[in-house]
Amino acid sequence: MDSVAVFVDVQNVFHTVKDSYGCHFDYSAFWKAVTTGRNVVHAFAYAIDRGDPKQMQFQQVLRSIGFEVKLKRFIQRSDGSAKGDWDVGITLDMIELAREVDVAVLASGDGDFDLVVRKLRETYGVEVEVYGARKLTAASLIQAATRFIPIEGRLLLPN
Repeated sequence: MDSVAVFVDVQNVFHTVKDSYGCHFDYSAFWKAVTTGRNVVHAFAYAIDRGDPKQMQFQQVLRSIGFEVKLKRFIQRSDGSAKGDWDVGITLDMIELAREVDVAVLASGDGDFDLVVRKLRETYGVEVEVYGARKLTAASLIQAATRFIPIEGRLLLPN
């Protein structure tokens, strides 16, 4: 049985799925797809904390599925721009867990992750499955992955 670690870039998945399909990602179906027949070492969902009650309810749903939810405070700058991504945190966790797993699953379309995906494959021999919205996932990330699985069909919640 393969050991697996799961890393979900919640903001990226939310926006790319909504922009691509006008609906939401089915985290329960995703969990089943990536964990069935595997030993789950860790499963992280990286999200932004705005203190919104609806978001807090969603984060509780993620926990009930089996994810450890990691939160980062949303920062609104004085110039009106905003900051709130987990790229460095996700990367560090992926490298930290590389020696403990056979497979890493990354749900994100962000091309910035192509470097860590290559590192896991080439240095640690870890298979990396990338789940992303096909038309909004960086080509470099798709090419770096062992397998690319498009978020579509059973991984989408009906409206």
